Amino acid sequence: MRPDTPAENVDHTAEAARLERTAGRYPEDAEALLLQAAAHLELAGDRPAASSLYDRLLSSPADLDTPHLVRALKASNLWEYGHEAEARAIIEGIRIASPRDPAPWVIVAEALESHDELESAEQTFTEAARLLLTDVPEPPYATHALLFGRHRVRRMLGTPHDDWDLLADTLHSSPVSLDELHDPKRVWSLGSDNPAELEAEISRLRAELGTYREALSRPFPVAVLHWPAEELTELVSAYPSLATDYPSHPAHLTTIESSLRELSTSGTPNLGIVTGTVPSYEAFAASEGSSPGDGDLLPQYATTLAARGRAATWPPQRGANCWCGSGEPYEGCHGIGT
Repeated sequence: MRPDTPAENVDHTAEAARLERTAGRYPEDAEALLLQAAAHLELAGDRPAASSLYDRLLSSPADLDTPHLVRALKASNLWEYGHEAEARAIIEGIRIASPRDPAPWVIVAEALESHDELESAEQTFTEAARLLLTDVPEPPYATHALLFGRHRVRRMLGTPHDDWDLLADTLHSSPVSLDELHDPKRVWSLGSDNPAELEAEISRLRAELGTYREALSRPFPVAVLHWPAEELTELVSAYPSLATDYPSHPAHLTTIESSLRELSTSGTPNLGIVTGTVPSYEAFAASEGSSPGDGDLLPQYATTLAARGRAATWPPQRGANCWCGSGEPYEGCHGIGT
C-alpha cells in the first residue's frame, strides 16, 4: 500500500494480514513488513494485535536492524490503550540507550507530546538533537522530523527560538512558516466565524499535509539496483543476455552513482539503492512468470526490494561508508566531488 492512499479506501486488517503472509515468504524482510503490518493494525484500532507483532519482533532469535525503533513504536502503541506504566519504562530505556537513529527519539517524544507532557517531550527532542546534531555540518534528512518536532513543542511552551529552532526554519520547505504551522492559537481559527481566518487556516493545513505526505513517502524511494561484484559475475555468467546491461562491475558502480546524481539534479526526491542477489532475483522472476535473462525485469525487481524495506538512502550520511561496499567513506569513494 502506498502511504498516501486514503484511509477510507483501505481495509487495514486485511492489509496487515497480507503483510504478515508476505513476511512469511520473505523472512529476510520480516522486520520491515511486520512493522508495516503493526501500523495497519493500529489504524484498524486493534492495538493489542499490534503490540503482539512488536513483541514477536523483539522476541525473534534474529538480530533486528532497528530494535530501538520497534521498542519506541511498542511504547507509543501501549500508551494509547491504557498501558502507561509499561510505555514509560520503555521510553526511559530508550533514552538511556541513546540510539544513533533519530526515528526512536521522534516517536517517544511525540508520544509524550500527545499526552500533554510537553516539558518531557522537549527534553527528549533536545537530548536527541544534542546527541545527533552536535558538530554535524549538515543535518541528514532523517533528523529533520526531530528538529521540526522540537520546534513545535517549544512553540507550544512559549520558549524563545534557539539555534536549532532557526535551523529547523531553514530546513522547512513549505510556503507556510513553521511559526505559523506550530502556532498554539491556530486552533482558535477553526471555530472562527470569519471566512478569511478559516481560509487562512485551511491553507496552513494543506501545507502541513503536504509536509506529512512527503515524510511518509520516504520508505518507498526511487531505487537503483546494485549488484556486488560476486553477485554480478554469477548473474552475467548464468544469464549472458544481461551482459549488455552490465559490461563490467566498475562500470556498473559508476552508472549507479551517475544515475542517482542525474535524478537528484533533476529534482527527483527520495533516492535509494537496493542490493540484489541472484537467488532473490531468480525467485522474483519465477513469481512474475518471467525469465531472469529479461533485462526489463530488473527495474521491477529493484522496486519490489524497495517496497519490502530493503532500500538504503542515497546519498549516505556524511562520514558513512560508501554504498558500494568498499568500506571507504562515501566522500572519499563514489562521493568524491559532493
